[in-house]
Amino acid sequence: MGTHDNIHIPKESFPHWIWYVIEIAIVLALSLVASSKITNSIEGLTPETQNYMFIGIVGIFFIVWYIGIRGFILKKKILQNRY
Repeated sequence: MGTHDNIHIPKESFPHWIWYVIEIAIVLALSLVASSKITNSIEGLTPETQNYMFIGIVGIFFIVWYIGIRGFILKKKILQNRY
C-alpha cells in the first residue's frame, strides 16, 4: 500500500495573519466599549474633553494589552521573523 505526499495539514495551510486580525478586532471592540462606558460615567465633561479621554482610554487598552499583557506576561512577540 502506497502513501500520498499531498496530505492536508490545517495548521500549515491556514493563513497565520488571520489570528492577528481576530485578536486586534477583539481588543478594539473591547476597548471601544469600555472606553465609551468609562467616559459616559464621568460627569461635567465638554465634548472635546470627552473625545480626548475616549481616544486616550482606547490607547491605554492597546498599550496594556500589546506591551503589558502580551509582551511581558504571555511572552509573545508582536512582530517576529517566523522564517
